[in-house]
Amino acid sequence: MPARDTRTQPPPPTLRPPPHHPHRPPPNPLLTTLAAHPRTLQAVAAHHAPDRLARHLVTVADAALPFLLTVLPRGAEKPSAAHRARLALAEAVGAVLAGGLSLLGIDAPEHL
Repeated sequence: MPARDTRTQPPPPTLRPPPHHPHRPPPNPLLTTLAAHPRTLQAVAAHHAPDRLARHLVTVADAALPFLLTVLPRGAEKPSAAHRARLALAEAVGAVLAGGLSLLGIDAPEHL
């Protein structure tokens, strides 16, 4: 049997999404987007690309909107540790958005 020439075959894909583990929830889009923020800022500065920052801020806002509806307790529900953690995450989103707008030369509102 002749040896296979591996040079003619394409390399295996390396950018496959990780398989979903049945005991772990899928990645949260908001957390993924916030985690990418420092790298995005570095890329914006390196490439002088304010449009990239603007698109990133839109992505953060879009990912945050559904989440923000779950931040505060409703009705007679007592605040829990989960509510406090969600509130801290909402404050982080606000800081990212306000800081990004400031870098773009846009004044962020005090309250949304």
